[in-house]
Amino acid sequence: MENVFSELKGKTVLVTGSGRGIGKSIAEHFAAVGANIVITDIDEATAATTATEIADRYKVQTLSVVSDVSDEASVDALFAKISETFATLDVLVNNAGITMDGLFIRMKTEQWKKVIDINLTGTYLCSQRASNIMRKQRSGVMINISSIVAMGNPGQANYSASKAGLLGLTRTLAKELAPMGIRVNAVTPGFIHTPMTDKIPEKRREEMVSHIPLGRMGKPEDIAKAILFLATNSLSGYITGAVLEISGGLTGL
Repeated sequence: MENVFSELKGKTVLVTGSGRGIGKSIAEHFAAVGANIVITDIDEATAATTATEIADRYKVQTLSVVSDVSDEASVDALFAKISETFATLDVLVNNAGITMDGLFIRMKTEQWKKVIDINLTGTYLCSQRASNIMRKQRSGVMINISSIVAMGNPGQANYSASKAGLLGLTRTLAKELAPMGIRVNAVTPGFIHTPMTDKIPEKRREEMVSHIPLGRMGKPEDIAKAILFLATNSLSGYITGAVLEISGGLTGL
């Protein structure tokens, strides 16, 4: 792995929402090939613990920042700390996201707005700040974590809308930022085994898995490895504006 991804050694990678779950796995995979990592989480202790674990295990530089990606001032503070600590920002992974599920006819405006603000507006804010750094470098990679639920899923009108919006944003940014040397892609995970999916009743999980051709839920590392590929110019340097589905063959819900 080190040889294939050697170009990432010493690079600076920001993974939003990386204190745990998929984001943490993504951060660990970048650290394993020598990248320096910015860990963000809404919870200070979670972010700090993960940053320390990664720094100790992989001997890379880490930065832990408490950040609410839906808040513009918080995002500005995040990028100010990155600029103070590192000379560059080479990769942005927009991973931070939440769910607040409910049937559409009963959904509260607060549920709708909170999910859109974090999942979609948060990506807009972080991408805009990152692009200001990357365009000066004439290089950089952004990867947005969408979902196969972007195709629509009962009980998730807010989440589906936010993840579908990410796909339009990805393709637009890919076209606008390509002349500046910045590539922008998205991945759409299917059902991934995380603490969030552990809360789903076992019978429902079994039903979900029965629809997956590969016969299992995905693992966080399945997503992390794809992100690593998309961040590596020698492997994916001609890929931008693309959407990579990682679902075990589950293309519809």
